[in-house]
Amino acid sequence: MMTEKERYLPYLSGTGMALIFGFSFLFTKEALDAIHPFHLLGFRFGIAAMLLLVLKLVKVIRVDYKGKDVRKLIAIALTQPVAYFIFEISGIKLTNSSEAGMMIALIPVVVTVLAVIFLKEFPKKIQVFFIGLSVTGAMFIIIMKSSEIGSSATGIIVLLLAVLCASIFNILSRKFSSDFRPVDITFAMMWIGAIVFNGIAVIQHIQNGQLGHYFAPLSNPKVISAVVYLGILSSIVAFFLVNYTLSKIEASRSAVFANLSSVTSIVAGVLIRNEPFSWYQMIGALMILLGVWGTNYYGSQSKKRRMVKKQPLFASALNKKR
Repeated sequence: MMTEKERYLPYLSGTGMALIFGFSFLFTKEALDAIHPFHLLGFRFGIAAMLLLVLKLVKVIRVDYKGKDVRKLIAIALTQPVAYFIFEISGIKLTNSSEAGMMIALIPVVVTVLAVIFLKEFPKKIQVFFIGLSVTGAMFIIIMKSSEIGSSATGIIVLLLAVLCASIFNILSRKFSSDFRPVDITFAMMWIGAIVFNGIAVIQHIQNGQLGHYFAPLSNPKVISAVVYLGILSSIVAFFLVNYTLSKIEASRSAVFANLSSVTSIVAGVLIRNEPFSWYQMIGALMILLGVWGTNYYGSQSKKRRMVKKQPLFASALNKKR
């Protein structure tokens, strides 16, 4: 039987994840002026992997893959972070941030569909409504904020592949949460991401004849602050929270928290970068927050009713044994 504290932990972790990912945009934007995207990703996951290894060696965390099918972990890590970030960065290069935002906002919808097919997690109609409300809020902000959008068919397809990868990751992490703990999944994700993205960055430097300058960007304070924030908070902490949330609640409910990142990005932009806050951003933010609340509130209510229905049967079984 879950305690009241344990019942609320997944929602707190989902909110924490959204806040961290929301602020990560500020650090990424600052750093990309001085470093190539794959180089930044290499540093990001490199520091995350090394820190997790240190925590493992000093026995702060315990990672154990003995007797477990590590191919499942490889499948998770290849979808997120590897494939997702490759498609996302490539898609943004071919389109623009507005189009990318609209595509990424589709993740909760795709996760819901895949969860029905592969996990047999059927959301209630009222939950589908609130999921749609949250996605609509995110897309409303992006559409209103953008001026004329020059579409690229190839870019849109690549971004849809990023959405598919992120959605598959949600399904796989949820499905394999019974085999691996959140820390086991996060450890594998960080190391595979570090190897792949540093590998890509090293190849690029060799091709440009600049391998000797591989660590030169770390002399830039903006790059260092971005690497620390993205490597520790956005990678280790946030992805641990993602995997923890997915191990406790349905994939469709967990995915909706991602849209809170849009609200966080707006607030961060207003408070830190002094960006304007418009009426449509207020409306969109309220739609997202209401969508997240409704999806999880009615999901938890449905779960409570199922538990209540099961309880009398369990009680009667005890009485029979007595």
